[in-house]
Amino acid sequence: MAKSSAPYQPLLLRVLHGLTGLCLIGAILSAYWTYDTYDGRWGGIPLPKFPEIESIHGTFGMWTLLIFPAFVVYACRPGQRRLVQPDTLQKLAQVGKPAWWYTLNRITNTLALLALTFALFSGKMMGSDWLPEGELYHAWYYAHLISWIIMVLAIALHLLMSAKVGGSPLLLSMLTWRFREKDSPAHWPQQIKTWWAATQQGAWATWFRPMTALIALEVAILVSIVAAWIIPLFKHA
Repeated sequence: MAKSSAPYQPLLLRVLHGLTGLCLIGAILSAYWTYDTYDGRWGGIPLPKFPEIESIHGTFGMWTLLIFPAFVVYACRPGQRRLVQPDTLQKLAQVGKPAWWYTLNRITNTLALLALTFALFSGKMMGSDWLPEGELYHAWYYAHLISWIIMVLAIALHLLMSAKVGGSPLLLSMLTWRFREKDSPAHWPQQIKTWWAATQQGAWATWFRPMTALIALEVAILVSIVAAWIIPLFKHA
C-alpha cells in the first residue's frame, strides 16, 4: 500500500500512460535522427547517417498509434478530471491561485493529447518513400515536422505543470508499481467480461450521451485515428 499522503494513480492509467510515453519518446528521438539523416536544412546536432532509422521511427509511431486509442478512452472517461473541465474559463480568471495552476495543468494534459493526435495523423499521411527519394517538399512532411516540435513543447509543458502542481511525488507516482486491491490486474478479466456483457445488452447506445465537450474531444481523436488507418489505403490503391 502506498502512503496515504502520497499521490495515487490508478494502475491502468500508469500502464497506458507508461506504454504510450515509452513509445512516444522512442518516436520523438528517432524522428530527430530521421530528420538529421535525410534533411537537416535547419541545422541541429549532427548524428551518424543511419538510413534504417526511418523504419525504426515508423515502428515506434505504429506502436504509439496502436496503444493511443485505449489511453484516449481512459483519459476522457475515468481520467476526465485530469483534462479540461466545464469551468475552465472561470478558473483561469483566478490567476496565481491553486485552482489556476490546476486548470493550467489540465489544459496542458489536453493539449498533449491533441498534439499526439496531430503527430500520429500527419505521420500516417506521409509516403514511406518520400525521404529516401529526397522528396522533402510534401505538405504532410512539413506538417509532421511541425507536429514533432509541438509534441516536444507539449511534453515539456506537461512535465513542468505536473511538477508545479504536485512536485516530485506526483511525477514519481506515475512510476511506482504499487497498487491498491481494487486496481489489481486479477480483477481485469472479470471487469472486461462485465463490460462486454453490458455492451451486448445495448450499453453502447449510451456511450456518447450526453455529448459533453470531453466526449466530443474523445470522438474527434478516435475518428482521426481511424481516418489515419483508412485514408492511406485509398492513397495507395
